[in-house]
Amino acid sequence: MRSTVVHTPSTRALRRVPPAAAFLLAVTLAAWWPAAVQASTPEPTTSAALQDKQLLGQSRLRVWGFEVYDARLWTSPGFDAQRFEQHRFALELNYLRSFKGRDIAERSIKEMQGLASIAPEQAARWVEAMATLFPDVQRGDRITGVHVPGSGARFYLNGRLRGELADEAFSRLFFGIWLSPRTSQPAMRATLIQAAAATPRTP
Repeated sequence: MRSTVVHTPSTRALRRVPPAAAFLLAVTLAAWWPAAVQASTPEPTTSAALQDKQLLGQSRLRVWGFEVYDARLWTSPGFDAQRFEQHRFALELNYLRSFKGRDIAERSIKEMQGLASIAPEQAARWVEAMATLFPDVQRGDRITGVHVPGSGARFYLNGRLRGELADEAFSRLFFGIWLSPRTSQPAMRATLIQAAAATPRTP
């Protein structure tokens, strides 16, 4: 399945597009529009995206003694960590160090490849899509990803929407970096979901 990175062009930018290019843009938008909006229109802020979510767990990632980021998982009541891909939730990363956006993208794809086999061509497309969505970050910056079942992943920087990657397979593997039982950071996963594990679910 091909992934689609969705960015909404501004009205002012569209006014500067020549007529011939505008026609081509309209055809291109029509090609991806139904798939991009079939779930719902992305909320413009994390406050709106998290309005019905509760903090489930939080954990700090340390690598070789260096503090990397604080992770917080936001879910709705009844969240089942064993079937995380079936739920809408948000994962917030508060960075404690500076990183290049492309480095974040390339590290992410390596973690995803540890969870499942990904064709090289697909991996390359996903890296480029993430590099477009992930900015360079400084200490204190927050990237929040929202998993939308049946649609894909939406990303926010410091509370504002960056865009979405409309690919359900990508979203499942990306958030699996933290939530899959095969994660490379099982202690972090256990801390993020321990409240859900301790709460009995109704049949």
